[in-house]
Amino acid sequence: MITTAERLKTVEEYYFSKKLREVRGLISEGKPIINMGIGSPDLAPSEAVIKAVATSLNDNGAHQYQSYQGLPELREAIVAFYKNKFEVTVNPTNEVLPLMGSKEGIMHISMAFLNPGDQALIPNPGYPTYTSVTKLVGAIPKQYNLTAENNWFPDLEELGKQDLSKVKIMWVSYPHMPTGATASKEKLQELINFAKDNSILLVNDNPYSFVLSKNPTSILALENAKDVVLELNSLSKTFNMAGWRVGMVLGSASHINAILKVKSNMDSGMFYGIQKGAIAALQSGQEWFNALDEVYTSRRDLMFQLADKLNCKYDKNAVGMFVWAKLPEGAKISEEFVDEVLYDKNIFIAPGTIFGSNGEGYIRFSLCVKEEKIKEAIARF
Repeated sequence: MITTAERLKTVEEYYFSKKLREVRGLISEGKPIINMGIGSPDLAPSEAVIKAVATSLNDNGAHQYQSYQGLPELREAIVAFYKNKFEVTVNPTNEVLPLMGSKEGIMHISMAFLNPGDQALIPNPGYPTYTSVTKLVGAIPKQYNLTAENNWFPDLEELGKQDLSKVKIMWVSYPHMPTGATASKEKLQELINFAKDNSILLVNDNPYSFVLSKNPTSILALENAKDVVLELNSLSKTFNMAGWRVGMVLGSASHINAILKVKSNMDSGMFYGIQKGAIAALQSGQEWFNALDEVYTSRRDLMFQLADKLNCKYDKNAVGMFVWAKLPEGAKISEEFVDEVLYDKNIFIAPGTIFGSNGEGYIRFSLCVKEEKIKEAIARF
């Protein structure tokens, strides 16, 4: 009898993996399902990105193993992007590491800094992968509360009263996923100070700064941040390259080197052509970002109308590619509400509970849905 590793008992199959299997089954039965649950961009990368990949395929060495650290010109493009967009200065040699998506980075960072029995502070609500990866490496997730009353920002005074002696990592995400809440530089500085005071590695997951955000911000722009901060970023949302799996992590040379020790034992480098496409994406002009926001603004306005049909409340100032909406008073619990809409109206919306217990009473609409489909969903009500 072959048994699985004990670590698999600590995690469950990802909610979207199970639910999308059900949704696909409904589609195969002929149901006209409109999927508003997943944040997978349906738009294409720019022509410059596609061309860069195509023209790179005949370059010398294009199909060989690549450096674990990525092409020097890719690291330089990331550094230039951060300097131009965030006023952040990092060394391309040892303070930036390209990743095969930032989800890979969550695993590599956890493997590099967490021992079995260590604790990681996890936002509730927040990205479920923080919790599952923490468990998979044998560490212990320690949730901290985020609430609408506090603009989805942690109560650091209350958190500081807890026993944090075993905490090694604190995961944050601003702009916040799933709520779209932002944090001012003053608030981000509070996080840095908290991490320093408690000897915690603070990791900001920052893939949504350029979607409907008027003030893109990096926590690394703040004073002495690199002492205790890593920042993850991704090309998935900003450049419609989700399936390409291109991300990055930036921080001090010592922290990046620790991650590289893990990464170099886990893969054999990113495909050359994808790296060339990533370089072209990072060099996009302002017109790219303007066009992206124009599309998402139109979709969001329509999604607000759909939320109104469901008598939900939402924050019009939230950023990112989702609408986080509070269910009306007296509504069913989130997952039951979502299932009722799915079976009655053939519309799939994500329940807030998949992001943590503080997501109860909320649902999340994805803006990765074409306008005509959102209009059709509105008409169904």
